[in-house]
Amino acid sequence: MTSNTPKPVVIFGRSEFASLVWHVLTHDTPLVVAGFTVDAAYLNDRRHHDLPVVAFENVQESFPPAAFQMLVPLGGRGANGLRRDRYLQAKAKGYDFVTYISSRALVAPGAQVGENCMIFEGAAVQSMASIGANCIVRTLANVSHHVRVGDHGFIAASAVVGGGATIGDRCFLGLGSVIRDGVKVADRCLIGAGAVVTRDTEPDGVYMGVPAKRGARLSGDLENV
Repeated sequence: MTSNTPKPVVIFGRSEFASLVWHVLTHDTPLVVAGFTVDAAYLNDRRHHDLPVVAFENVQESFPPAAFQMLVPLGGRGANGLRRDRYLQAKAKGYDFVTYISSRALVAPGAQVGENCMIFEGAAVQSMASIGANCIVRTLANVSHHVRVGDHGFIAASAVVGGGATIGDRCFLGLGSVIRDGVKVADRCLIGAGAVVTRDTEPDGVYMGVPAKRGARLSGDLENV
């Protein structure tokens, strides 16, 4: 391996979403996927897409950080907390991280995207926008100019974030949701599918409806929201 050759990638997870990540890395980047890793309690099958699956607790024994990099593409479970935890744990083990930007995404010059992020096909990130570390931006989402997205976020398909809006850490924006320009979404908020947020939100809130109103306090599993 030459100094110009990217290190092979280990993907955290073996769900359908992990399979999607394996597919896009294999077919839309020059990267090579070397294998998968999961928590030992979920190590039920040691092969996935004909590649090895190893326990995350000792992943560095099979895939040393000096020779491999990682991508942690987990969903919104626990206000993105599980993805945050595994990302930070992998970072503590010494791993570098992949950021995947689809060849069919529109990321403008001057936009910033952090490590361990995924920007899927058709998504748009405009000039002078900033996306923090460990974020997922799904298909056809629109992150407008001067938007600031914090760390460990998830922006679902077709969500729209208007110019100058601020999205806090560990926020989840549901399918087709809209954040009006200049609005500040506080940390750990869940914005429901189709909701339209026209005012600043409070931390740990669930916001639904048009215009969006605060409901129950955020808790539980967000994988299917």
